[in-house]
Amino acid sequence: MANATLFIATVLIWGTTWIAIAMQVGPVPVLVSVFYRFAVAAVILAAILAVMRQLKLPALRDQPFILAQALCLFSLNFICFYNAAASIPSGLISVIFSLATIYNAVNARLFFGDRITGRTLLAAALGATGLLLLFGQDVVVDFDMGTLKGIGLAALGTLFFSLGNMASRRNSAVGISPLTANAWGMTYGAIVLLFLIAVTQTPIVAPPDITYLAAMLYLAAIGSVIGFTTYLMLVSRIGSSRAAYATVLFPIVALSLSTVFEGYHWSGLGLIGLALTLLGNVVIFARPLARRPPRSDARLPAEVR
Repeated sequence: MANATLFIATVLIWGTTWIAIAMQVGPVPVLVSVFYRFAVAAVILAAILAVMRQLKLPALRDQPFILAQALCLFSLNFICFYNAAASIPSGLISVIFSLATIYNAVNARLFFGDRITGRTLLAAALGATGLLLLFGQDVVVDFDMGTLKGIGLAALGTLFFSLGNMASRRNSAVGISPLTANAWGMTYGAIVLLFLIAVTQTPIVAPPDITYLAAMLYLAAIGSVIGFTTYLMLVSRIGSSRAAYATVLFPIVALSLSTVFEGYHWSGLGLIGLALTLLGNVVIFARPLARRPPRSDARLPAEVR
């Protein structure tokens, strides 16, 4: 599958998951909702791999890194994001999550020695600035302790997400396919969530209605099984810093859906923000211009030319 196809699929899928997450907000506790999502996703993905006879148990030496991926991508990060949504608007969470491009660049430098390029920094700055303009109203209103808590949780969730990217990159480097890593990672994540539910004595509430059930199935099958697979395939192919730019673009999809279904009104600053975000996408993916080789007669004496 082409990298462009993987990128577009990731942006479109993750751009639509915010509406589904909003449909889950209500009587079901956050821990239980996240557990439902990844327990179902793990069953779906494991069943697919079993039918394809590709469900392999990673080696013992790889298990700590599969667990790290589970903690950072399939449990702790979503606990942070879901709880942050109780304090700040989802648009502001999207802005904070877009900083994954910067987190990934820094973490890739720390863990793998990657060079932080000026292009990455420029793209991250353009994307973050654009999203701040898009969600500027959410940034400046209701700035109290609850807002500070929400910002802190969203930033922590984004850090977990980035660390999960590093674990996934390591797993891919040693030959573990994203499908295998995701299947076991989601399984371990569901077990961790079930453990937290037991420790915190959180009541397990059944899905209350068909809307919640449909949202849960969408988040599990499309948002988790397909979305994380396409994203982590990108990480293994083009690197964590470039793949993470999907996290900058998917709020644009969410905002477009909000315009259609929730009556969101675009402002002049919002349009400028959209343009800056898309420009950042161009910057990080544009190929540098190749230098033109010198003419073959450049070294000949003038009288010979």
